[in-house]
Amino acid sequence: MKKILIPILLVFILVFSACSNQVAEEENASDIQSTESEIIIYESENGPIEVPAKPQRIVVLNSFISGNVMALDGNIVGIDEWSKQNPRYEKYIEDAIVVSEESLEKIVELEPDLIIAPSSSKNIDKLKVIAPTVTFTYGKVDYLTQFLETGKLLNKEKEAQAWIDNFKLRAQKAGEEIKSKIGDDATISVIESFEKQLYVFGDNWGRGTEILYQEMGLKMLDKVKEMAIKDGYYALSPEVLPEFAGDYIIFSKNPEANHSFQETDTYKNIPAVKNNRVFEVNAKEFYFNDPITLEYQLDFIKKSLLGG
Repeated sequence: MKKILIPILLVFILVFSACSNQVAEEENASDIQSTESEIIIYESENGPIEVPAKPQRIVVLNSFISGNVMALDGNIVGIDEWSKQNPRYEKYIEDAIVVSEESLEKIVELEPDLIIAPSSSKNIDKLKVIAPTVTFTYGKVDYLTQFLETGKLLNKEKEAQAWIDNFKLRAQKAGEEIKSKIGDDATISVIESFEKQLYVFGDNWGRGTEILYQEMGLKMLDKVKEMAIKDGYYALSPEVLPEFAGDYIIFSKNPEANHSFQETDTYKNIPAVKNNRVFEVNAKEFYFNDPITLEYQLDFIKKSLLGG
């Protein structure tokens, strides 16, 4: 009798163990699915909106937010054309499809669970039908708060704040080193070529301006301050460039633009040019002010002004 009971008991134990494992696996899978489908409330510029706690498929239609999403490891499946052209972003969006607010069918096919759009979009209502849609207005908050807001949206506020705190320390430290080398009164200008036009920038329009003027506290020419601070940029002709050229110049150079002005005497006689204090960089990887771009800009500025 005992010989019969032992095998039956063994079978019961094995069956019970298998069932317990299956239940545990199902509960674990259920927990994962529950987390992925969890909803949070994001306080957007247009009021509270329900968004996924862990979005899995994000479409970004505004270039000034895309790098923020990449820096926080967001999975971007649809991206704007500006961002797609940025060499710094390549590894983050290799498989992302270029879309715009007009390509609604393409966006539907991507099955996004979150869409991030510019507030100027004319198709917001149509995008909202596809997935929760959050808008951002450039310049409504400063560049670091903009990143923090992206962190809140993606449920990664702590990660965003940690990067911000560390970045500010590093940028300000580098600024002190630079001022120690070039002098507190040395001026620096940021210019950019785009098609047939030149631009000079204020202190909040990407191109390293936030780092140079806000974090490092480097000096801007009064002429630049007068013309570019309000709008963030100012269009100028090559003939008046000397009036806007600081002791040092960072030239955000667009590969497709016309650069014949660099062969003129007007340009060659600018003191910064004569003293080899013009530092050229590819505009396409220098436009924005997200963490990926800011890290590159900080490194470029330090190497340019400190050497090494």
